[in-house]
Order: sequence, then C-alpha cells, then structure tokens
Amino acid sequence: MRYLLPSLVLVAMLAMLMLRGYVHSEILADHRVRPPVATDQVPDRILDGGPVIDARSAAAPAKSLSIPDGRLVLTFDDGPDPQWTPKVLDELKKYDAHAVFFVTGTMASRYPALVKRMVDEGHEVGLHTFSHPDLSYQTRTRTNWELTQNQLALAGAAGVRTSLFRPPYSSFADAMDNKSWPVTRYIGSLGYITVLDSVDSEDWKRPGADRIVEWATPKGHRGSVVLMHDSGGDRSQTVEALGRYLPAMQERGFRFVNLTEALGAPSALTPVTGADLWKGKAWVAAVALSDSVTDVLVVGLAVIGVLVLLRFGLMLALSFAHARKVRRRGFRWGDPVTEPVSVLVPAYNERECIANTVRSLMESGHPIEVVVVDDGSTDGTADIVEEMWLPNVHVVRQENAGKPAALNNGIAHARHDIIVMMDGDTVFEPSTVGELVQPFGDPRVGAVAGNAKVGNRDTLIGAWQHIEYVMGFNLDRRMYDLLRCMPTIPGAVGAFRRQALERVGGMSDDTLAEDTDITMALHRDGWRVVYAERARAWTEAPESVQQLWSQRYRWSYGTMQAIWKHRGALVERGPSGRFGRVGLPLVSLFMVLAPLLAPLIDVFLLYGLVFGPTQKTIVAWLGVLLVQAVCAAYAFRLDRERMTHLISLPLQQILYRQLMYVVLLQSWITALTGGRLRWQKLRRTGVVEAPGSVPAPRGPSGERRPVA
Repeated sequence: MRYLLPSLVLVAMLAMLMLRGYVHSEILADHRVRPPVATDQVPDRILDGGPVIDARSAAAPAKSLSIPDGRLVLTFDDGPDPQWTPKVLDELKKYDAHAVFFVTGTMASRYPALVKRMVDEGHEVGLHTFSHPDLSYQTRTRTNWELTQNQLALAGAAGVRTSLFRPPYSSFADAMDNKSWPVTRYIGSLGYITVLDSVDSEDWKRPGADRIVEWATPKGHRGSVVLMHDSGGDRSQTVEALGRYLPAMQERGFRFVNLTEALGAPSALTPVTGADLWKGKAWVAAVALSDSVTDVLVVGLAVIGVLVLLRFGLMLALSFAHARKVRRRGFRWGDPVTEPVSVLVPAYNERECIANTVRSLMESGHPIEVVVVDDGSTDGTADIVEEMWLPNVHVVRQENAGKPAALNNGIAHARHDIIVMMDGDTVFEPSTVGELVQPFGDPRVGAVAGNAKVGNRDTLIGAWQHIEYVMGFNLDRRMYDLLRCMPTIPGAVGAFRRQALERVGGMSDDTLAEDTDITMALHRDGWRVVYAERARAWTEAPESVQQLWSQRYRWSYGTMQAIWKHRGALVERGPSGRFGRVGLPLVSLFMVLAPLLAPLIDVFLLYGLVFGPTQKTIVAWLGVLLVQAVCAAYAFRLDRERMTHLISLPLQQILYRQLMYVVLLQSWITALTGGRLRWQKLRRTGVVEAPGSVPAPRGPSGERRPVA
C-alpha cells in the first residue's frame, strides 16, 4: 500500500499527458488522405445534386438538397480557434449574419467557451469529427467514436447536440466517390445530415482578401453553401475578407442564414440534459485540467533541467577545486592530530556485522578507544563484543531508546575530546580514523565527514547504490565543503569535536535524520564542517527494494524534518544566517525539489517515445544522460573507483530514480498529512569487510564467528 499513492501520482501524470496528446491530435490521429477513386457506385442524383445530403431514411433513397436562391449558408471548418474564431464571430455579429461552424472535437474540448458563444449568438454548430481523419480509411467503430466524442465535446461546451455533419477533406457533391459514398450513407443511418459545399473560398491557400471575396461570391443570385475556415493556420485574410464580403453580399440581396433556416427545417441543435450533459461537462473539465497539469509539468521539466545543469555544473567545478586544494603538495589542515580519539559504535541487533566492525577498528593506525553502545539488542550483540576480549573496547548497555540516545550515552562514556561515530554495520580501513581526524588541526573545524562506500556492490541494486554514493553523496560533499554548507555528516563515518557537540546540546531525537540535524546545528553555531576524502568506510547497503525503500524513506523524511527544524536560520545573522541563506536553499533544491521533479524527464521520455517526436526525445534524454555520465565518471576518477560499474548507469536512471521518487513523494505526503514515521531496523548479512582485511572464520553452517 505504501507504493500505491506515489505510483498513482505517476500514472496520473502520464494520463494527463496522454489526454492532452489526444486532444491535440498527437495520439491516435490519422492524417492520411485518400486520393480520388471511381464514382460509378454513387447515384447521379447525388453527383449532380446540391451540397446537402439526407440519407437518414433506411426505407427511401438518399436525397440531395439545394439552398434556395438569395440565401447563403456561410460555413467555417476546423475551429474553434482562440485567435481567429472570436474575430470571425465579431464580423458576423457586426452584420447580423448567421453561419454554421463545423467544429472538431479536439478544438471544441479545448475552447468550450467559443462553442457556447456560437450557440448563444444564434449560429448552428455541426460535427467535423473529433480528430479530423479521412473517414474512408476508418472502421465503423472508429467512425462512431469520432462522432460520439465530437458530440461529447459539444455537450460539455454548450449543452447541445447536433444533427449536422461535414466530412473532413470533403468538397463539392460531384467529388463524392466509391470510398466516401458508403461513409456518407452510414453516417446518414446514424441520424446525421451531411453538409458539403457549393462555393469554396479557398481561404486556406491565403491568396489575399480580394481573391477570397471573389472565390466566395456565387454566380447570380444562386443560393449556396460557402466554405471558409476559422482555424488551421493564419486566418487574418479570412477575417479581412469577411469585412468586405458580408456587406457586399447583403447589398446584393443575399441573407446569411443557418442551414436549417435556409431549408425550412427545425433547428439542428437540441439540448442535452441529465447524465449526457454531466458527462460532457466532466470531459471538458478533464481536458482543461490536462492542459493545466501539462503546463505545470512542462514548467517542472524546465525547472528540473535548470537544476540538473546547475547542480552538475557546480559539482564539477567545485569538486575539481576541492580536489586541487586537498591534494596539492604540502596541504595540511593544521598541526598533525596524534592524540587518541574515541570511536562510538551504536548497535541494535547487529549480530551479523558487529564482529567485523570492531575487528576493523582494532587494525586502526591511530590510537583509539572503542565504545560499543548496545541499544537494547535482543540478539546478543553486546555478548559477541564482550566475548572478543579486545583491548580498549568497552561495551555500554542501555534499554532500547533509539540511536540519538545511544550516541549521547556513548559521548558521556567517551574519554577523549575527538569523537568518531560509525554504524554497527560499517568497517573502517586501518587509515580511516587517522585521515578522519586530521582536519581537527584547524580549530575552526567542528565536524568531519568521511567517505562512505558501498561494500556489497556486486548485485545490480548494490551497483546502483555504489554509483549513488560515489557520485550523489561524495561528489556533493566536495561541493558543499567549498561552499561551507555541508548538510550531513554520514552516520557511517563522521567525527566531531566534543566541545562542538556540547555547545549544540548533543544528538537530538527531534528528527529521524539525527546526522543531518546535528550537522545543521553545528553550522548554525559557527563551526566549519569539512570532508575527508581519504577517510574511507565500507558499509552494507540494503540488498532488497523493500529494505532500500525503508532506509531512504527515513532519510528523506528526516532531512525534511531537519530543514523545517532549522528554518529559522533563514532570517538569522552571522554563521547561522549564512547557512540559512546558502545551505538550506541548496539542500532544499538539490535534495528535495530536484529528486521530486526528476521523474518528469522519464515521463516525457516515455511519452515522446510512444507518441513522438521520438528522435528529438531520445536525443534530449541522451543529452541529460551524457551530462550525468560525465559527472559520474569524474566522481569515480576522484575516488579511484573502477568505471565498469557505470555500465548500469542508464538503467539506474530509468528504474532506480523512480524508486527514489516514490520514497520522496511518500515522505512529502507523510509530512503534509502530519504523519509520524518511526525508525525501522534494516536486516544485515555481515558480508562487508574492509579491502585487504582478513575474513572471519565460518562455522559449520557458514555463519561468521567472532574472533577473540
């Protein structure tokens, strides 16, 4: 159930895109136009008759109807258009002329107010199909769908249905052929009158207003159906021509009337009520929503594009500067730090990992004491450590109170002024502690972040997390180090000055991300927080989607809590204000907003692949992937990692990012609904060891045995 709501949001986003694509003729549109064929199956009375065909009666032959002399039925196709239709309506109103608008469902759905204005001002409305296909290519099912959807749009826009129909790509009656005639008969059987034209202004050619007037003028006083367009391109010449055509024809004695008025028939429009009316209104509302949502998505895509480029640009530039700074010959933080330090290992049910963790610390090249704080474990974690009988390793037992309480208890039992914190599922290299504490040679440094690395990277999900750690975490830390606003000291490998911890009140349980919370508190207190790239720690990453989801859910929700807790820094002065106005916005943009919007790239990728433009979509997505690959490759080079794991980067961007999106969205939902997320223990296997360490012996059943 936890995946359901975020997944529904993704589905809804794609559904809105598809609906928009449908009403913009990007989906299911068929733009084929059949060339003329033989006419021997079309009755002569139709070929030689008038522009109106009534084939509604199954018992009688189809009738051909003509417009009485002195009357002009002015028709407009392909609208309504938000730019040109209002101007056409203004000209008609100016000369008290009526017309018939053959609207497409796509346009009527998008601009319902214009359809309503047509009806309110006394014009007739006819169907021109929903998406403007050549019906001679379509099945009867598709034809029914085109008409039904067109009527649905009319019902939602103006509360009416119509009995008038004009086929797309139609012309005069004598152009009816053996392919279009069966379609006309079938549509007649559905209760529609087919309206062709007898005078074509050919305004779609944009020949100039004079030519349009000339071509739209019938011979003598002959009644005619005149074809014009109020959509489908630039119709400025049509509007200009109307300003001359309407008064000129009226001066010649013509009346501009609706079709049914010209034929002396009842109105073609009938009111829609009940369920059909509400279905129509719901459809129009859904289309409006899809356009609005799509506009928001497009803005979001632009925002994420800017954020991606900004973040990667900053990461590349600042990580390069950071590497040059700390790797130059003779670089030192200050006087070498050689005094002993305390290493705190909070542990809760870490039976599988704790022996490896403690044993790795015994190989440390820096003098240490180890304080293992057992937080009420029920699996014998504390017993395992005690049975190892290792020097300078102390076990502190407490009732289960959570990680922050365990760390504070460890601080109280620690004897030294520099305190290293690590997780119970993490192993250190022999040089890790020494590298981690050297920045404390600078008295301004209050905390140091180490280089956390994924130890179990041989699975696909492990490889994806390995890429994320090297690129997304450690490259970020180089950037944040130079900007002096590092948001998080990782729980797996971090060090603190005791004085700094005491000044901010120690570890807090106000949030689920105590490591982020304490880091932000140190920034606000004026301490520098830096990154030690050579202080490597190997941690066991989650090996299942469920475990990964639980971990990242806690991280992302805890980060949001920490940002909210320290929001006051935005308006404060001094170091706190600097962090509030630099650090908090960057963390919010790059760790909360950008990941939330990132799936838009993939939503538009999927949409573009299926509905086009496919080539441009692929090129754009590959461009984004290339930028990410360059950053990832540089991060791997800085960390001296093998590039082979980057083979899975494209798949990571498609699949892994969606999981992270679900996690972040669920965290937002939890935060906005006032939900409370509890800390969840991850299941560990104890497979991670520091490179080059001696593996612990295994028992007969294959379990790790602690080494004394």
